[in-house]
Amino acid sequence: MTDGLLQAAVRLDVWLWAARFFRTRSLAKQAIETGKVEVAGQRPKSSRALRVGEWLRIGRGEETFEVRVLALSETRGPAAVAQALYEESEQSRQQRIQLRELRAAERNGYRPPEHRPDKRARRLIRALGDIDAM
Repeated sequence: MTDGLLQAAVRLDVWLWAARFFRTRSLAKQAIETGKVEVAGQRPKSSRALRVGEWLRIGRGEETFEVRVLALSETRGPAAVAQALYEESEQSRQQRIQLRELRAAERNGYRPPEHRPDKRARRLIRALGDIDAM
């Protein structure tokens, strides 16, 4: 068995899984196939060989990461080890922080209801939905 950190190249979907960007390899593969991952500005295949020094753009949910590959691994380890596999650009980090603060400010005025709606309230909600459908 070879050590997971001493390789010349590793599959892109495996690296994304090992670096903890996606919970499973199949989610990583799906993200690559749907165009949420770019390598050097191009849409790769999931079997593409990834090498140290390449730049990735990873879209995950509402966040976008721009990272440079520092090390390769085929095994998923602790978060501290996974974070040592890449380096995020400062511009990417600042942009993610700003977007997170913006989303927090947007939902600042929202107060969830204290309890579930009763039968009368559900009927009113349903009636409002019917108005919007017209």
